Amino acid sequence: MLFRVKTISLLMLLFGGVVFAGANAATNSIVWQTAGDEVSADVHGEALWPLLTDIAHQTGWHIFVEPGIDRKADVKFANLTSGEALKKLLGDLNFAFVPKTNEADHLYVFATTVRAATQCVNVAATTNKMTAARHVANELILKVKPGTDIDALAKSLGAKVIGRDDKLGIYRLQFGDAAATDAALGQLQFNPAVAAVEYNYILDPPPAPQQIANAPTGPVSLTLNPPGDSGHVIVGLIDTPIQPLGSSLDPFILKQISITGDTVDLSSTDPTHATSMAETILRAMAAQGGSTSAEILPVDVYGNSETATTWNVALGVQAAVDGGATVLNMSLGGTSDSAILSDVIQQAEAKGIVIFAAAGNQPVTTPTYPAADSGVIAVAATQGNQLASYSNYGSFIALALPGASVVYLGGAAWVVQGTSPATAYATGIAAGAKSGTSQTWGQILSTMQQKFPVPQK
Repeated sequence: MLFRVKTISLLMLLFGGVVFAGANAATNSIVWQTAGDEVSADVHGEALWPLLTDIAHQTGWHIFVEPGIDRKADVKFANLTSGEALKKLLGDLNFAFVPKTNEADHLYVFATTVRAATQCVNVAATTNKMTAARHVANELILKVKPGTDIDALAKSLGAKVIGRDDKLGIYRLQFGDAAATDAALGQLQFNPAVAAVEYNYILDPPPAPQQIANAPTGPVSLTLNPPGDSGHVIVGLIDTPIQPLGSSLDPFILKQISITGDTVDLSSTDPTHATSMAETILRAMAAQGGSTSAEILPVDVYGNSETATTWNVALGVQAAVDGGATVLNMSLGGTSDSAILSDVIQQAEAKGIVIFAAAGNQPVTTPTYPAADSGVIAVAATQGNQLASYSNYGSFIALALPGASVVYLGGAAWVVQGTSPATAYATGIAAGAKSGTSQTWGQILSTMQQKFPVPQK
């Protein structure tokens, strides 16, 4: 793994201009301006960890600290460059910036040596109500280079291999406690046999549908036709478990793949998130002519849990690809940039698979992943002709579609709201167009960008 540790003069990067308050919200603040690489701060007696949490929020950096060090920042300045600001904020502490290709850049803060900076700063929610970058306790996931003996590597770290995909070269390790996990993370980052290593991040729970008495539209009416000359379109639905949709729509649903292996009770009369997304995809297809040859391949990455992990989602993407998916719907996401999930996504894209993902349901410009991954089509939500008040926005978003969908289960009507149904609409429109014409994906996406532009916030 190649690391390029840059000097202070090369730390002058551009980041989002969002104001974040520290622990003393009334007096402590840091502003990282996008234009001109300018940082302003007014902090008084702020401890190191809250300070670094603020910086991590604004920059997107993964920050690692030498255990046991601390200092209080007591500075006030305006319009300094990033490098000058870090000097002021960190005082006599040393730091090194490590740029990364397929994940967030790393900042190491230490008193002795960079290798001692092994404790990760967990990004907690601040004044912009962002979701915390949570991860599964005592777990790491890593990608190793060909020929690496993963079992021997795990043993040397005192870890157990509890998940593996030898084809992809990715593995899930479990440790005895948080300290051992953090120490192993620091070691593996400098191991030449390791291509990438990170926590097993937790993605946000999907929005729950709400039952409604008077639905503005009826159930989906759609006919399944044999695939035409343009080829068989299969939508890989990376989501929760899916329920039977009823005799009229079940023919569109292929056999579900379970990543978790959980036995899930699907007898509830409340639609699951995957059920809602599948119906939304089919509704978008029905609006294009009443028939389609496209089908949906459900891939369950949640099981009985309310949340998914980057490990399960990465395996889910690969399972959908192996199952013949030609387009993926990922109405899920989180704030943590996973290099391992990104790599699996890029491999899928290299095979010509188109991927739509939800931009997120917080009114901030902070990227949501996997929507913000390179090549993924990030979808925001609209209300009328405006961006929905809850929708994420920012330069990483490509499309904006209606953020509400009516779905039916057991004769009852439900509405689901968010960038999740907006993404499902986009996927359904694209898949429906591809199954009915000889257009290329590029032509279809170009038309969609013209028809569904992102409104200005």
